[in-house]
Amino acid sequence: MTLPLTIRPAVPADIPAIAHIYGDAVLNGTASWEIAPPDEAELLRRFEAVLAGGYPYLAAERDGLLLGYAYAGAYRPRPAYRATVENSIYIAPEAQGAGVGRALLAALIDDCTARGFRQMIAVIGDGNGASVGSRCLHERAGFRLIGIAEKVGFKHGRWLDQVLMQKELSEGDKVPPTP
Repeated sequence: MTLPLTIRPAVPADIPAIAHIYGDAVLNGTASWEIAPPDEAELLRRFEAVLAGGYPYLAAERDGLLLGYAYAGAYRPRPAYRATVENSIYIAPEAQGAGVGRALLAALIDDCTARGFRQMIAVIGDGNGASVGSRCLHERAGFRLIGIAEKVGFKHGRWLDQVLMQKELSEGDKVPPTP
């Protein structure tokens, strides 16, 4: 019998599994446009920066195995963007297509809404190609297409498009954000 999927805050002890998942995405996919996977020390530094910024970093596990992770961070660094976050979701190859991404995205949306963020942006690498599944995942979660930057990245010997999708959170643009 398979245990249910658990979504929880990520902890520093998750970094080796996160490094493994992200490393595969960097080397074999187009969701990340990094060319070489960062080491565990760098991923720990990034993890700590996300948390220090007041953003969520979540892990999905089943049977004690980390199957994926998701986090939100600043969409852009300037203060006027303070109510807008960008999401990132990475799933272990063996768990793709099993609902892990859907569960992580739903939990991330809930967490960001509870923290008072108003807009969530998905920047999908190769959203018209290999990462089309990510585009569909976001569409099912209520994101809408807001733009496509064509052929702005080059990886795995080909030019990649970048798809931008957006979802309004909480009160959205109905009232000003909290300072």
